[in-house]
Formats: sequence, C-alpha cells, structure tokens
Amino acid sequence: MVGTEGGATDTADGRSAATAAGRAVRGPTGRWWLAMGLVLAALNLRPAVTALGSLMEEVRHGLGMSGTVAGLLTSVPSLCFALLGPAAPRLARRFGPASVVCGGLAAVAAGLALRPFAGGTAGFLLLSALALAGIAVGNVLMPVVVKRWFPDRVGPLTGLYSMALTGGSALAAASTVPLAGALGGGWRPGLAVWSLLALGAGAVWWGIAARDRAAPAAAVPAAEEPAPRMVRSPTAWALAVFFGLQATGAYITMGWMPQIFRDAGVGAGTAGLLAAVTMLVGMPFSLLLPGIAARARNQGVIALALIACGLAGYAGLRFAPAGGCWAWAVLLGIANSSFPLALTMIGMRARTGAGVVRLSAFVQSIGYLLSIPGPLLVGRLYQATGGWGLPIALLAALLVPQAVAGVLAGRDRSVEDET
Repeated sequence: MVGTEGGATDTADGRSAATAAGRAVRGPTGRWWLAMGLVLAALNLRPAVTALGSLMEEVRHGLGMSGTVAGLLTSVPSLCFALLGPAAPRLARRFGPASVVCGGLAAVAAGLALRPFAGGTAGFLLLSALALAGIAVGNVLMPVVVKRWFPDRVGPLTGLYSMALTGGSALAAASTVPLAGALGGGWRPGLAVWSLLALGAGAVWWGIAARDRAAPAAAVPAAEEPAPRMVRSPTAWALAVFFGLQATGAYITMGWMPQIFRDAGVGAGTAGLLAAVTMLVGMPFSLLLPGIAARARNQGVIALALIACGLAGYAGLRFAPAGGCWAWAVLLGIANSSFPLALTMIGMRARTGAGVVRLSAFVQSIGYLLSIPGPLLVGRLYQATGGWGLPIALLAALLVPQAVAGVLAGRDRSVEDET
C-alpha cells in the first residue's frame, strides 16, 4: 500500500460527512459493490512493475535496452509516485474520488496494452509512465475511498485492499511467464494481457462513479502540503530516510530479482514463482506487523530484525543464488515488510491527526525521491560488470543507513515536540 494515508478530518463535521457518504452507498450501489471495486483496483496497483520483472531479459533483448535504461525503468515507479501522487486529492475534490480512480485505471489499462507494441525504448518508457501515473493516483486515493465510504470499517477494509495489492503483485510475478508462453507471440502478449484486469476494474469504477452523486464533497479530505516545520524534525527525516531506503530495496527486488535467479541458472517460470513468494510472504506480515509495532514502546528493534533478514537474503543471493533460492526469497519477503512498519511509525510519531497527515506527506514525498537513484545505479553496475556481485553488495550496504534510520525513527517521541 503505497500513498499518503489521507483520511477524513478529525472534526465533528468531517466525521459526519464521512458517515453520510458511507450511508449514501448502501442504496443503489451497495457497500459490497464498493468493496469489490476496492479489491479490483488494488489488484492493479503492482502488476505493471512485477510482470515486467519476470520478463526483463526478453524486454531488454527485444527493445535493445541497456542495463542502465532498464535501471531507469525500475526507477520510474518511485518517480511517478513522488511527483504525481500528491495531485490525486486535488483531482478528487474537483471530480470526485470514484471518477479519478476510474480515470487512473483507464490510464493503467492503456499504458499496459500499448507499451509492449511501442516499437522502441522511448515509447515503452513513456507508456510505462502513463500506467504508473494511474497507479500513483490509486495509491493515494484507496485510503481516501476507504475512509469516505467505510468510516466504520477502516481497519478491515484497509487490510482487505492491502492483501489484494500484495496478491496482485504475486499473481503477476508468478503467471506472466506462463501466460506469455500460452498466448504465443513472445513477451509482448504476456505483458499486454494485464491491461484486461485494469479494464475490468475500470468498468466497475465507471459504474461506481456514475452513482456517486449523494456523497458530500466534504468527505474528500483536503490535501495538505508538507509543513515547513517537518524539515526541522530529526524524527521526520529519519522516517523519510527509512521509508526511502526500504522503497529502494523493494523496487529493486521487484524489478531485478527474477533476473538474478535466471542468471544463476534458475528457469524463467521458477524465477517468477520465487518473486511471487517474496511478495506473498509480505501478506501476513502486512496484517501482523502494525499491531505488534503499535504495542511496542520502541519500533527500532523490529526494524533491526527485518534488516537482519534482508542481510541474510542478500548474502544468500551473492554466494548461493540457486542453491538456496527459496530461502532467500522468503527472507527478502520478510525484509520488505519494512513498508507496513514505516506506515505504522508515521502514525505513531505524531500526536494529532493533522500532524500525521503532514508527517506522512513529508516522509513519502522525500522517501520516494530518495528511492529513485537506487534502481538506476543497480542497472548501471550490472551492465558495467556483467554480474550481480557489486549490485548485491550495494543493496546490502544500503541496509546499514536504513538500520540507523529505523532505530532513530523508532524512538518513542513525537514530531510536535521536536518542532
């Protein structure tokens, strides 16, 4: 679940507006229809990235793409999320959240359907950016939609779409290679087929948007820019660094791990399954970690435990990538659970609802910007050395500042006290 955790306002008017919005959909639309829409939208928030990772070798050869450009491609998600995500709440206030989610899914469908047939690297990159722009909108608005239409069921519905998001990641990673083989025509149909999932989800949201007339506009939370005072908070900066470095590792893993296994002699289908295992491992942790972290006085110990799993996984990839591939996939899946931990710490490091929104905006905007160079550098190192020794060493080295940032961010304090 990537995106600012913007919820209904803390005021009585905000709560009543959100409740009214929730009641408004019990009639013609029905909350079950909205819940299905949430699941379908969440399923589309990662296949654009994970499907590509499974076929990265074929895409590179088919387009004549260098390792550096491939690294740029794995950096595009972070760039889109950092630059385009903050616009989603403003669009939602103008057009309504359902209409914007529908438009985002249309962009995903168009980008995924057209990019395999773009005919060149530049077109492939631009159409990937189109799909990722739609995903960026969904990342931000899914929490808004939950709090607007399910104000009394925020926890269960957030868990539902979080699991669907992870499930979509795993589904694309595991099935893209078999689908490409079954459809014939090489890697292009294997990537394009995921546009059908986005198209189906977009059709559901078209229906939701058509009926979204009774919900009051006040239920859509206002976007708050990062407050300047966050710049003066050491905890806010520690959280931003922790968030950015965990995003770096996650996107490099999604984009490059299948290729690492394939270069070690693992078959393409098995490499996709291993990537799927890494993502599926995160599903139970996404549910369990927030509760464990919320009960702990200091979350730094949890951060260190996750980072230790990451170090073990990277060591395995470096010295025995094929022999222990399933163990390394599980360990890296656990390490990537730093994402729900980061979101939990954002909620715990501010005392007020407004403070949480400002902190979340600051941490995620800075964090995603910090995560952009990592995939680029990994692609460059892979091209320059022809192997994975240096790229994996870089990934392991980045865990050191992530550990320091996690310990600092996990201390029991609030940004209000520091600013």
